[in-house]
Amino acid sequence: MLYPERFSNLPAYAFPRLRALLDVHEPGGAPIAMSIGEPQHDFPVWVGDVLAKHVDEFAKYPPNEGAPELLAVIAGWLNTRYGVSIAPDQIIALNGTREGLYNAAMALCPETKNGRKPVILTPNPFYQVYAVAALSVGAEPVYVAATPESGNLPDYARLDTEILERTAIAYVCSPANPQGAVAGEDYWRDLITLAEKHDFRIFADECYSEIYRDSPPAGALEVAAKMGADPERVVVFHSLSKRSNLPGLRSGFAAGGVESIARMRQLRAYAGAPLPLPLQRVAEKLWADEAHVIENRAQYCEKYRLADKILGHIDGYSSPEAGFFLWLPVDDGEAAALRLWKETGVRVLPGAYLSRDVAGDNPGTGFIRVAMVAPIQEMQRGLTQIRDCLYG
Repeated sequence: MLYPERFSNLPAYAFPRLRALLDVHEPGGAPIAMSIGEPQHDFPVWVGDVLAKHVDEFAKYPPNEGAPELLAVIAGWLNTRYGVSIAPDQIIALNGTREGLYNAAMALCPETKNGRKPVILTPNPFYQVYAVAALSVGAEPVYVAATPESGNLPDYARLDTEILERTAIAYVCSPANPQGAVAGEDYWRDLITLAEKHDFRIFADECYSEIYRDSPPAGALEVAAKMGADPERVVVFHSLSKRSNLPGLRSGFAAGGVESIARMRQLRAYAGAPLPLPLQRVAEKLWADEAHVIENRAQYCEKYRLADKILGHIDGYSSPEAGFFLWLPVDDGEAAALRLWKETGVRVLPGAYLSRDVAGDNPGTGFIRVAMVAPIQEMQRGLTQIRDCLYG
């Protein structure tokens, strides 16, 4: 089988690894899915009506970059949410953020940086698409630990100058998957300053931005605009999967400098698939409506409080600032996930499956990731079983 050498050391994707670990064993109770971040709250009841109204547009090729109406609504949302003025030609509609996070590297990573092999920086642990994007473009992925000691965000400034001078792209997820940490204005300002100094782009994965406790997280474009940074310095990625509980809609967007988005649009024209028009019409209505987002956020805030009540006494427990994951400390994440499944039927993800070994150390080994997406009664049962099984 032909397989590029650069992918030879890429580990299996997290969820096939989890199936191989757990599915050879019977669950120890009624299964509770807490491993995958698939939102289960209700989406707006009118989504079906909008889709039905525009179903005839499945007969048309959709605009490559997104329908003008959708781009205008997204630009308005960015202005309302972050106070930034973004023109429609600075936006591209996406088939979910994963597509965009991958193809942005394909479109924007140079073949060399300062005459040498480019570097793509990624937090560790991380969303797996960051690593395969780096390998796909022939860049060197550099994994930077995002641990409690660093505020669960990567400290790229500590890297050697030699690496920073070769850096073409730095991925950051805020709110962070899996830890729920939020990059504040100071973090973004420092990172943008570092990127200006060493001339690299920041890919800000902000798909959890609308799930938070009290204050809305700062955005990378927002801070860049306040600083007067190069408009091409930052590309942000957003999604309706978490905000609107529609992971199957596969709808998101990227926004950034005119040149960056033009290059992403050009790649899409040759190698991509634009979102079907009826789905774009649904997305247009969703980005224009905040009522369902507020209701969704309130449900997650209730889940934060429940998790704090059930698990707050655990040594090393960190209540997430945002997002819908718990990053729970254990002796060994794989052993803990297997024990939970065999004894209770609760299904969680070993932290090491989201991380890479660096110098013999995997920062996810001592954690499990728990997705708080199930209905709250089911989640309460799952969290209680986690507590009693692993920490009782």
